[in-house]
Amino acid sequence: MSRRVVRQSKFRHVFGQPVKADQMYEDIRVSKVTCDSSFCAVNPKFVAIIVESGGGGAFIVLPLAKTGRVDKNHPLVTGHTAPVLDIDWCPHNDNVIASASEDTTVMVWQIPDYVPVRNITEPVVTLEGHSKRVGIISWHPTARNVLLSAGCDNLVILWNVGTGEMLLVLEDMHTDLIYNVGWNRNGSLLVTTCKDKKVRVIDPRKQQVVANNFEEPIALQEMDTSNGVLLPFYDPDSSIVYLCGKGDSSIRYFEITDEAPYVHYLNTYSSKEPQRGMGFMPKRGLDVSKCEIARFFKLHERKCEPIVMTVPRKSDLFQDDLYPDTPGPEPALEADEWLSGKDAEPILISLRDGYVPIKNRELKVVKKNILDSKPPPGRRHSHSTCDPDFSRPALEEVLEEIRALKEMVQAQEKRISDLEDKLCQFTNGTD
Repeated sequence: MSRRVVRQSKFRHVFGQPVKADQMYEDIRVSKVTCDSSFCAVNPKFVAIIVESGGGGAFIVLPLAKTGRVDKNHPLVTGHTAPVLDIDWCPHNDNVIASASEDTTVMVWQIPDYVPVRNITEPVVTLEGHSKRVGIISWHPTARNVLLSAGCDNLVILWNVGTGEMLLVLEDMHTDLIYNVGWNRNGSLLVTTCKDKKVRVIDPRKQQVVANNFEEPIALQEMDTSNGVLLPFYDPDSSIVYLCGKGDSSIRYFEITDEAPYVHYLNTYSSKEPQRGMGFMPKRGLDVSKCEIARFFKLHERKCEPIVMTVPRKSDLFQDDLYPDTPGPEPALEADEWLSGKDAEPILISLRDGYVPIKNRELKVVKKNILDSKPPPGRRHSHSTCDPDFSRPALEEVLEEIRALKEMVQAQEKRISDLEDKLCQFTNGTD
């Protein structure tokens, strides 16, 4: 008599559970634009969602703790002249988010820790280089201020957000529309999927395809007959891949191993309503005291519903096997170091005592100005009517005054926001 041997895995009993109704984000008009992106981006401080907006594109940014019904006048991030197609939080600064749009531009925004009074309309930097709509953006995992964008012009552009400059342009590599782009762990290579049914592994600094002849997959998993776009989310700490289908109402998850058959089905989280999009929380934003190994933010037509994935454990102690050291918010490289050929693994942090988000760090953009370059040596044959250094102190004085005024406006906005919160508490107490 043969006995069936069950494969040992600590993730066999992972289960998904939606949060209670009062912990959801209600009354959000999720965008209806036709696009393959996830429409949602999450970090340990904020959840950002692409929303419907008249006269251009917009997305809403909510502090994680601001659950419940969202005020219809809640400030939006508006600056694009056409619908926003993709958003992505910077992995090295929880207050910086990038957005890509149908208007062919990429914009990078600084989000304050307090809720602003008015719409945020001025990006820190606008990146212009694509000739058609931009549907994909992705930050470099280890290098500071390096951002990738891919557009319908079949171009992949890498930017230095700190200077607003193009670092690299990958052209003539894709013959058709780029569907998705992903970095490897240290950001030395990237992989793309394309409408021409090819998967390409690219070395961006050498600007060449290093692998694209994938004849036979090592594992093939039949899913279903749905024609919705699959949104894959991979957790390298647990080697689990989660597959969420747009228009589907389930999340399937599989464990990846080094030995055949490589892909092991774990379970399926099912619900009644289909998902319009999905956000995936980085590991440092999870609640380790409850053995939470993943948290999704499922977008409905008018709300956002967090779904928690948990490993059942009886002990209340920190579970070392579930939470190995994970990438933290500090970059391992500067943009120039990475461009020169240097690679570095992510700087890891321990989650034993939980993770406390860092306070707002301002993104400084220093644009290189051709006027700042020194003139060639030799005698100057033409003389300006005024000395260029003559007005510099006056200019610096004006700039300092502008900075002071900006700080004053921000302080007043924070004060107004605090007073509005107190007024809400007061009115709720008297009802």
